[in-house]
Amino acid sequence: MFESPWWISLGVDVGKRRIAVLLVATVFMTVCARTGVGQIMQSERQAVVNAPEFPDGLDWLNTGSPLKLSQLRGKVVLLDFWTYCCINCMHIIPDLGRLEAKYGSSLVIIGVHSAKFTTEQGTENIRQAILRYGIEHPVVNDRDFRVWSEYAARAWPTLVLIDTRGKIAGRASGEGVFDLFDGPIGQLVREAAAAKTLDTRPLPLSLERNRAPRSLLSFPGKVLADPKSDRLFISDSNHNRIVIASRVDGSIVDVIGSGAKGLDDGPFEKATFNMLQGVALDGDELYIADTENHAIRRANLKTRTVETIAGNGQQAREYNVGGVGMAVPLNSPWDVVVHGGSLYVAMAGSHQIWTVDLKTWRADPYAGSGRETRSDGPLRKAALAQPSGLASDGTRLFVADSEVSSIRTVDLDPSGKVSTVVGEALFEFGDVDGVGPKVRLQHPLGVALHEGHLLVADTYNNRIKRIDVGARESRTLAGTGEGGFADGDFDRMKFDEPGGLSVADGKVYVADTNNHVIRVLDLATKRAETFALKGMARLSGPLPAGATFDGTTVELPEQRIVPGSGSITVELTLAPGLKLSADAPQFVAASAKSPDVIRTADASDGSVSFPYRRAFEAKAGVTTLVVDTALYYCRSGAESLCFVRQVRFVIPVRVDAGATGHDVRVTYQLREP
Repeated sequence: MFESPWWISLGVDVGKRRIAVLLVATVFMTVCARTGVGQIMQSERQAVVNAPEFPDGLDWLNTGSPLKLSQLRGKVVLLDFWTYCCINCMHIIPDLGRLEAKYGSSLVIIGVHSAKFTTEQGTENIRQAILRYGIEHPVVNDRDFRVWSEYAARAWPTLVLIDTRGKIAGRASGEGVFDLFDGPIGQLVREAAAAKTLDTRPLPLSLERNRAPRSLLSFPGKVLADPKSDRLFISDSNHNRIVIASRVDGSIVDVIGSGAKGLDDGPFEKATFNMLQGVALDGDELYIADTENHAIRRANLKTRTVETIAGNGQQAREYNVGGVGMAVPLNSPWDVVVHGGSLYVAMAGSHQIWTVDLKTWRADPYAGSGRETRSDGPLRKAALAQPSGLASDGTRLFVADSEVSSIRTVDLDPSGKVSTVVGEALFEFGDVDGVGPKVRLQHPLGVALHEGHLLVADTYNNRIKRIDVGARESRTLAGTGEGGFADGDFDRMKFDEPGGLSVADGKVYVADTNNHVIRVLDLATKRAETFALKGMARLSGPLPAGATFDGTTVELPEQRIVPGSGSITVELTLAPGLKLSADAPQFVAASAKSPDVIRTADASDGSVSFPYRRAFEAKAGVTTLVVDTALYYCRSGAESLCFVRQVRFVIPVRVDAGATGHDVRVTYQLREP
């Protein structure tokens, strides 16, 4: 499914915005790559239509300055009209990456972010989405739909192909874009190369990821509190792992997953995931919605092993086709709940609830027709819209139905129905407490039950809501509604797109996704604090041998020293507002590329303090010293909001008798990027 907005071109006020739009009816179209619905329309090319230029005054991301199409003559350009809530927009990101890898600098992909939800209009929120999805091409914030209107886009995602002369060469909407665009892009590249007009120079980029600090957790999507074992299971989504911590003191109990992206079963240390989300605990078995692997995984907490029970890493391209185990493709499972020997799955990509029989591993659709809308009725005839959070009271499921900003119920009786607690339609959203049809949420992603009430992660409103299901009454529990980070009283604290929540012993644990932390809401005191993880080095220690370095590299001028005994000294200062973490060790590893010129006493150090000093022996010659550091730091006054920065110092060293010093020195100030 993909969405068409209910406004599309001429001057209409939408909320507080005036957008160039034409009021039309909401349109829903099923997109299935195997049916050929997404064929590229190329009539524009025959008409030789010029691609409209980007307007001035728009915010650009992943690039140092605004782009102009006139500057991109000689390159093939592909515009991707997207909005970051949209599951279909997420699905095509890997295809865009494949096209970028295949055509290199001959192709420029530009993401045109035309927001559906109010929160998505913010440039900082789009920046967070770029980091979360790993987008490395330029993105422009089309907050007022100016570019959308110029190109007559009608749905998310829509892609527009522009040739090397700046003419529109075709367009398509929906998924499966690699196969659709590979041939046409290749043809345009070959034609321009033959005409000697192809520009293969790299486009200068300034990636957002190079300016973002590395957090101990990365965009945690879901969290599960187990009162029996006092454990907290954290979906460390962008680190592709589950972190298990003690609810009592925050110490790390175990980690499921190596952190690498992949679909590998086996021991915890070697298993791999891809942007995992919801988890469900059943005895010693932890079931995991491995979202971007389109798979359900099972982790045995006793044997410390992971196995795949459904899905095969490929996104399902057909609807309502079940199967057994790894023979059945799934479509972006986002959350899971265990009941009666079955695993219920919020299948966000197909807008359905599925079941997996935990004995046979048979997976089938359970509720939802596959249409993306809000429609109540019998289980298989009703419609949902990107269900993303689940909870159960034993007789029904409660569903955070994100794209219709609604809370739905799904009966566990197979003869039952789907109903709506609060919420209306795809474009009915806001932040309004009240009863029944007056209630407005904005893209909720998580639900949890507590003492007969439903707690909701009202994600884009940056709040936690409490709903009386019987009365259909919603009230704000915590959060000011302003995105940010602040602990304290419920009515003063701030979240940044909370994605999941769980309740145990009167405390609500919230995956505060864009803040990269877990928040704890005490329902008795009405105060919130940030959950402090201990043993942080276990989550991000020194750079392992052979691993890809993804930190900051600092290249220093050549230093000259005399042969003999000497040392390397690293002096570290911190910018105001930062402090080194007292709960995590700092790491330094020093080595020379030519050990016959400089030989350090050991290959690396463990925990160190600053200034750090390492002795070495030097002989005449030229080499390069490489000093790798892993620095754990926190923001003063928010000691639970901690980050790790990997910094590599590269120092050319010349050893000769004519020098005067014995030591190599490095001075560095740790700052926020």
